[in-house]
Amino acid sequence: MGRLHGWLRLALRLSGWAKEQRTLKSGDEFKHETQNRSAVNMRLQTESYTAEKNTAQQQKQTITSTGVEKHMAQSTHQNISYSSGMTKKSSSMMSSSQFQMLNGQNLKMLEEERKNASLQPVTFEDLEKLSATSSQAEVEKVKVKYTQQLISEIQRLKDGMKPEKKMLSLKNMNEMLRKAWAVPTHGHDLGSSLSNALRTSGGLELLLQGTTEPDMQFSSALLLEQCLTTENRDYVVAHGLETVVTSACYCTKNSLDVDHWRVGTGILEHLFKHSEGTCSDVIRLGGLDSVLFECRKNDIETLRHCAGALANLSLYGGSENHEAMIKRKVPVWLFPLAFHTDDHIKYYACLAIAALVANKEIEAAVLKSGTLDLVEPFITSHNPSEFANSNLAHAHGESKHWLERLVPVLSSKREEARNLAAFHFCMEAGIKKRQGNTGLFRDIGAIEPLKKVASCPNAIASKFAAQALRLMGEEIPHKLSQQVPLWSIEDVKEWVKQIGFQEYAINFNESRVDGDLLLQLTEDNLSEDIGIKNGIRRKRFTRELQNLKKMADYSSRDVTNLNDLLLHIGPEYAIYTYSMLNAGVDRETLRGLSDEQLMSECGIMNSIHRMRMLETFKVQRSFLEDSQEENLDKSLDVFISYRRSNGSQLASLLKVHLQLRGFKVFIDVERLEAGKFDNNLLQSIRQAKHFLLVLTPEALDRCIADDECKDWIHREIVAALESSCNIVPITDNFQWPDAEILPEDMRPVCYFNGVRWIHDYQDACVDKIERFLRGERRGDGTPGTPSLSHKQQPASQISESRTGDERLAEASSKSTWWENKSGTTPLAVRRGVPGVGPLKIGVFGNTFNSKQSKQKKGLSRPLDQLTQVANEEVKKSLPAPSGFMNAVFTAWHASEQQDLTTTCN
Repeated sequence: MGRLHGWLRLALRLSGWAKEQRTLKSGDEFKHETQNRSAVNMRLQTESYTAEKNTAQQQKQTITSTGVEKHMAQSTHQNISYSSGMTKKSSSMMSSSQFQMLNGQNLKMLEEERKNASLQPVTFEDLEKLSATSSQAEVEKVKVKYTQQLISEIQRLKDGMKPEKKMLSLKNMNEMLRKAWAVPTHGHDLGSSLSNALRTSGGLELLLQGTTEPDMQFSSALLLEQCLTTENRDYVVAHGLETVVTSACYCTKNSLDVDHWRVGTGILEHLFKHSEGTCSDVIRLGGLDSVLFECRKNDIETLRHCAGALANLSLYGGSENHEAMIKRKVPVWLFPLAFHTDDHIKYYACLAIAALVANKEIEAAVLKSGTLDLVEPFITSHNPSEFANSNLAHAHGESKHWLERLVPVLSSKREEARNLAAFHFCMEAGIKKRQGNTGLFRDIGAIEPLKKVASCPNAIASKFAAQALRLMGEEIPHKLSQQVPLWSIEDVKEWVKQIGFQEYAINFNESRVDGDLLLQLTEDNLSEDIGIKNGIRRKRFTRELQNLKKMADYSSRDVTNLNDLLLHIGPEYAIYTYSMLNAGVDRETLRGLSDEQLMSECGIMNSIHRMRMLETFKVQRSFLEDSQEENLDKSLDVFISYRRSNGSQLASLLKVHLQLRGFKVFIDVERLEAGKFDNNLLQSIRQAKHFLLVLTPEALDRCIADDECKDWIHREIVAALESSCNIVPITDNFQWPDAEILPEDMRPVCYFNGVRWIHDYQDACVDKIERFLRGERRGDGTPGTPSLSHKQQPASQISESRTGDERLAEASSKSTWWENKSGTTPLAVRRGVPGVGPLKIGVFGNTFNSKQSKQKKGLSRPLDQLTQVANEEVKKSLPAPSGFMNAVFTAWHASEQQDLTTTCN
């Protein structure tokens, strides 16, 4: 055995394996080449002979713009040697059959197969498997694979295919991009890479060329909306902005398909994120008008795009475009978005209004809209990191250019704007930290503004700014409390430095000025004791001090919430809070204050301010003394009451429509806890001429058995009834409960005429509401307001003056005058004769109901009864009873012919 081991040797060796790839591109031509090479060596040796065999194999695949070529070669070399001599035999064979077949007839078959490959939907399993914990190597592998696949899809489109094949190819690319963007953490990188590949391979150019086929147009727009990255927006603006904007506007205005609304508004959202000049062009081409029109829709995804578009325009638009937004009442239209129940819609609407209010030129118009009041409730009820992960749209964060435009908002004088900007940077800091890109914030100059906000006495903004700096790894500055009266000497010194008066900081320190003394400083103190001799500089310091007084928290001294009352008069009145507290004033002593006391004891030198304060105190005193007495002027046009769970969108939409028509509208934006019914809210109801009661499904269910009047809607209705408001119910898919099961103090609301809301015909519905409020037509009826006069118009004139949409909504609402689900009383009688108010007639029993009317059974008898009773009642109140009968017959005829009835009780 040992001898055998000595003279017999067998060796097997794998000589090597290698893989090479390379890609070349020149213009529209490209070439991708892959080579695999392997070699095996085998050797057998004895004392009498030697045998050796070498085998090598090479595979090569080349993909070019014109086709696919495959080469496969294999060679074998064999040597055998004997001890008595050498016999050499070698064989070498080059296999070329596969190469020849691929470049012959079979190459054409492969080409057809490549063109037809898109007939089958593509799966994206490896994209779906990627997660936040996937390695960079895994991500790169998937990126390369789908980049090649995207290029292949584009090449198929260039080659020319049947429309159905093109549609499927576009669908595959859209799905690929959608899933790429959806990958956690790595989605931004993957989506951007594929979007750039779409542009560099000529795909974006194909999308902009357009087609006459509607379905193809929509599929192209769908893909375009997915790929509008920064570079692709540049390309679109340079090569086809007008075409894209026109198509987007067409999608929103000329389609009833919700998918078209989403794509159109999505494209406009991206285009408003380019430059000031592009924003101007998009507005000129009708983009802003289309977005505002879509704000009245109720599709969540569409409204998200609308909110994002307005936020982008607010940041990128500049002063000139801000003026265009004010002319189109954008701050007003932002209200229903910021009031929406969807957090994404709400947030970007708040972001838009915060960016607009930072522009001092339009601040007054923004404040007038009331939308800014919705910012603080949102940010105080949300966590930045949780909100960042709540929706894919902002899960990857915003771009460097977008964030750079948000930086100036951190320095806004408006507290709401600073709060929201700090919130967003806190959210972005967490996202960029996960992406390893926190250096971006230093590049855009956000660090120093964040440090200033973090050290300011604004409790909300400073908290978020400090969190953002911590996530960025930056030093957190000295924090100032919002309770200014409790500041230390060191706190005052730090604040003086922050507002730009560093050279006087030592003077404040030497004078031992703390928070209490700071709030009492006079101009003489600043000039003589602190040494600010320059009058202009003193005015600057005084302005900063007044801003500090407005945002200060006085709760350590203000036990009766005097500051809240002054803020209710106006934000500028908060500067008097501390001086009034030091003078011993509280809410209990307000009623006895005189003009002289306000001036001499409280130091309020502005006579206009003293007059307004005394008027407010007088109203407050009267309200507390006798809440039942009619002692308030009806200075408010409309108060809107709604159920927050499902009525906020309609309520906010009504607010916008009525404000645009010149009404002064109040809507409560923050519901207080049960049992804490705010006197200011009750006062607003008493001051309102009209009370709009928004009734959505189950809106009155909580009122049933609410004998203690704890429910908000219940209390508001009672307050409106006691204040003799003109009550107008607005019903949206609402079923009236039986009046008998409601508390007695609110039952009269069941007998008022109302308007049925039809979302697709909202202009016609608002027209009718406006007529009810203005009392322009007796034929339509003004619910619950017998004291208002109405202009009588012939029925023919009324019919001719209305549009088709208006007549449809009119017929729908009129049908509620007579049809009654429970069959107790016809609604024409239960809910009032138009122009007269509720008629309390209860003689019909169960003789007239909707089931009978639809079956046309026993119809003549109820109508005869209705005619008789109506004539008797109307003779007492109306000079022309025929108007009422015409209305009843019109309602009955519309119900029978068009079946546009609303079943109410």
